[in-house]
Amino acid sequence: MLIVALFVVSNLSAQEKIAKWEIFELSLKGSVAGNPFVNTQVIAEFKHGSKSVKPEGFYDGDGIYKIRFMPDEEGIWTYTTSSNQPELDKKKGNFICVAAKKDIYGPVSVRNVYHFGYADGKPFYPFGTTIYEWSFQDRNRKDQTIATLKASPFNKVRMLAVPPYKSTYLEGPNKMSVFPFEGSSKSNFDFSRFNPAYFKMLEQDISQLAAIGIQADLILFRPYDKGRWGFDTMDDATNIRYLKYMVARFGAYHNIWWSLCNENSFIKNLADEDWDRYFQVVQKADPYSHLRSIHNADRVYDYNKPWVTHVSLQYYNVVKSPWGTSLLRDVYKKPIVNDEINYEGTSEKRWGQLSGEEMVFRFWNAYIGGGYATHGETLPAWIGSGGVLKGTSPARIAFLKQIVEAGPQEGLEPVDHFYETNIAGKYGSYYLIYFGKERPKEWQFKLPKSALTDGMHFKAEVIDTWNMSITQVDKVFETKKLDGYSFLDSKGGKVKLPGKPYMALRIMLVDDSLTPKVKKSKGNELNEDMP
Repeated sequence: MLIVALFVVSNLSAQEKIAKWEIFELSLKGSVAGNPFVNTQVIAEFKHGSKSVKPEGFYDGDGIYKIRFMPDEEGIWTYTTSSNQPELDKKKGNFICVAAKKDIYGPVSVRNVYHFGYADGKPFYPFGTTIYEWSFQDRNRKDQTIATLKASPFNKVRMLAVPPYKSTYLEGPNKMSVFPFEGSSKSNFDFSRFNPAYFKMLEQDISQLAAIGIQADLILFRPYDKGRWGFDTMDDATNIRYLKYMVARFGAYHNIWWSLCNENSFIKNLADEDWDRYFQVVQKADPYSHLRSIHNADRVYDYNKPWVTHVSLQYYNVVKSPWGTSLLRDVYKKPIVNDEINYEGTSEKRWGQLSGEEMVFRFWNAYIGGGYATHGETLPAWIGSGGVLKGTSPARIAFLKQIVEAGPQEGLEPVDHFYETNIAGKYGSYYLIYFGKERPKEWQFKLPKSALTDGMHFKAEVIDTWNMSITQVDKVFETKKLDGYSFLDSKGGKVKLPGKPYMALRIMLVDDSLTPKVKKSKGNELNEDMP
């Protein structure tokens, strides 16, 4: 579980310790007069040397106000509170931040333009899955979901912060008794008062994900009640207050990503200009700069905007070939996460009818294109309520994950992508070639020229991406320049292939000492002949 260090001001001492990237929680007693959710502001400034961080606090019910802080440097941190309520103002204290605990690497951020990494420098390669409603299930179902995730390849989940309107949440064993706001239906919801019990439930779930190393891509808004509960038709002031409350409660969790909305254009009363403002509200309120994006429906948001950290895309055709993702990289100059590529299953809906082979095919295309993908399955209800994975794709996705993690640590880059559509890796040392649905019986050793010279030695492996096997080719290939664009094997070597779909090759440099420095190009493949 994610450990929260809880301190009440009256008995705080300088000897209290908290590990790096965990949560220091300051709990203060204050007035319950009026509406504390609206009328009371509390913030704290945490200092360590020249560093200053100012997270906002929130009201947690029963006269308790909390401020959460995630320290990212070891040593003594001091704090001072500020509030418009005298009993919460000018409270001071300190604590010691000690070394991070095992397997805690800090929050994830963008690295190397198109990829991700933890705060400690360790690379993070997203392999996501979708469990929108798992947080609204009973304890047994949640425990089953956590056990399944722990044994799966997935390290990121997309989940709703607010439930969709469904009959199963109104009656029966899954009937909901607590909601994000005080009340039990649209007729009596008080949208000016949050329900702390609801958010404590959500905190427990996010803590469980953190304990098994999984990022929570938390979806803040969704269009799935069409006004019946009113969570997707709240007024602007309520939306902003909700966003600030979410950041105050969850911003100190190191495994949080912010997804502003799922299928945002289906919320018809909000325009892109509204989402622009909401992005900026989250950006300003979050002192840790967690990752931020938004998931589209029939109108794609402009991911070039500066408050967006990465692309979170629902555009199925992009992953039917590797070049779709590599093109989007060139358009947005940000990491591309294909967060919805359809789902494996037998749903009546066409978006939930992928075979396991097709799901794995689309995953490979996303990663060969220099991006990432998110899984989902409708067998029968994983994308909704979690539980147990039943599809054939997760094991093959785990196999792909092993290959990606064993590749270039800075992430897979498209190779010669203006001309080649199926090669990724690192020029001069590592090439991953994916044949997809093609059925080649051989491959002539041929690599793009960048970072190659005559006499370099490479080994090759044949990868069966469906049967999850890797076969070493019993030969070493030696590069020889063919022309101004490519190198062949000096002896015209070829690799035999089985003539079936879903095959790949991994080509790796044998003698690192011969790796030349990559010269800085004046342009790219499209203007290389310019003087």
